[in-house]
Amino acid sequence: MTQAQILLFALFAAIVVLMVWGRLRHDIVAFGGVIAGTLLGVVPVEETFSGFAHPAVITVALVLVVSAGLIRTGAINALARVLSDPDLPVSLHVLRLGLVGALLSAVMNNVTALALLMPVDVATARKAGRAAGLTLMALAFATILGGMLTLIGTPPNLIVSSFRAEAMGAPFGFFDFAYAGGIVAVSGLLFVAFVGWRFVPQRDDSGVAEDAEARMRDYVAELVVPDDSKSIDKTKADMRKAIEKLGASLVAVKRRGRRVYGAPAGIVLVVGDILLIEATPTLLEEVRVEMQLAYPDGLSADAPRISLAGEAMVEFVVTDNSRIVGRTARQARLAVDHDSVLLGILRRDRTLTDNLRDTRILAGDILLVLIPETAEESIADALRLLPLNRRESVTMEKRALGAVVMFALAIAAVSLGLVTMPVALGAVVVGYVLTRVLGIEDLYEHIDWPVIVLLAALIPLGMAMDSTGASGLVAVALAQATEGLPAWVGLLVLMVSTMFISDVLNNNATAILAAPVGIRLAETTGTNPDAYLMGVAIAASCAFLTPIGHQNNTIVMGPGSYRFSDYWRMGLPLEAIVVAVGLPAILVFWPL
Repeated sequence: MTQAQILLFALFAAIVVLMVWGRLRHDIVAFGGVIAGTLLGVVPVEETFSGFAHPAVITVALVLVVSAGLIRTGAINALARVLSDPDLPVSLHVLRLGLVGALLSAVMNNVTALALLMPVDVATARKAGRAAGLTLMALAFATILGGMLTLIGTPPNLIVSSFRAEAMGAPFGFFDFAYAGGIVAVSGLLFVAFVGWRFVPQRDDSGVAEDAEARMRDYVAELVVPDDSKSIDKTKADMRKAIEKLGASLVAVKRRGRRVYGAPAGIVLVVGDILLIEATPTLLEEVRVEMQLAYPDGLSADAPRISLAGEAMVEFVVTDNSRIVGRTARQARLAVDHDSVLLGILRRDRTLTDNLRDTRILAGDILLVLIPETAEESIADALRLLPLNRRESVTMEKRALGAVVMFALAIAAVSLGLVTMPVALGAVVVGYVLTRVLGIEDLYEHIDWPVIVLLAALIPLGMAMDSTGASGLVAVALAQATEGLPAWVGLLVLMVSTMFISDVLNNNATAILAAPVGIRLAETTGTNPDAYLMGVAIAASCAFLTPIGHQNNTIVMGPGSYRFSDYWRMGLPLEAIVVAVGLPAILVFWPL
């Protein structure tokens, strides 16, 4: 063993210990590791920051941006809204939501897919009167499983594909992972839906739910019936029922500035009617999209707001020195000077319900304001308001079709081999900017920079594992340990080892460590390297034993009221199923 190999093994051991320790963020540990590797001489100086230009890293960043665009247009949210059915048995609910989560994870980042569906699962649990923790872990596992279906479904697939490109001259195709990964995903999904969720300890998470609801303030806001709304000719009774089904409340209907009274079944909506809706900002936006309503323009009571750029609802606190104290929204020229609309007012925990534009604003009020996305700081400075952290983006549903078409064309172009994945996704991002699906100003906000830094820092270290011969040493050791046994035993050992490391380290870091070992193991045994790379991709993604193995496991830990020791109960049999199903599938589609 050379000095460089010893130093590299010691450096990786230190990185693993620090990541498991958890006191430092994983990206800081990885970045410190590549700097240390350069200073120790095991990473060439010219390669230190090469990971930031690596196609796998660029693709991960672009996937996050494209996913944000699809969510922003409501293309994905529209699908999620139809999935909330509290009357379904738990198994069928997990199967349906998990299947959608898995399919979404195949075409977008699986963390984003979980973030999209988790509120649906929590809301369904609340309506069904059961703890959200009963199903959240199963949903998280389903989105992880779905990521194995395509090249962009999860970063380990991109990492493994990049190692193949360097070792064999060509990356894996977009759907190459679906052959074995699809069988694993289907088997795993059936397990978590019909068996796995029963292993999760049931705890009362009402405290968590109540705390979450306490942070989501209700407002009474106005929504306008535009001339292209499906709500036209519906009765007040029908609207009340539909809005309550979404979790909000219809307070009143106004016409030409006055409330309309009478039997709800006899009041029929017409263009220009104003609906007073009591809801959180998130639910208010859901009602607007689902019922095809519009926000008021802030100038005329019954005129719908028309905007070509992105908008957001932001909460502001009125301080003693705010320039809006003692004035109304009309007097403060909120709509004229700031292109913004006052949607709701909270005053001493009491929701003001009517004529908000002409209500004098007092110090201590919390205002819900519809603003251009980039205007939050300027409005806060101009009116001396204090913005709160809560922010709800307004869906651009009329651009959903175009956004989906652009993404579908990009995937088709990659599948046909016309362009590479980074180029195709880059074209989609440019298209989203040109069509104003995403604004230039907030483009970079959708990228998970800690993940990008983690990948970019670990890739040069992974390359050093190969260039110093360290991965070859590990491969020789595995080959010697399985000498005289069938070649598939070496693949089995590699998969089990990779899966264990992924549970305690990180799926991205594990893929970077294990991929070069798989390539060298194939060279040592004279077998097909694709089989080992597929084994690494599947095993690195399937981190189900701990909350730290995958970001999705961590995300559901708080909302599900889970403990560290809860994950292995469903995760251990699931990992056994992954190996039992995945190994034969690999041997069939990628024979040794």
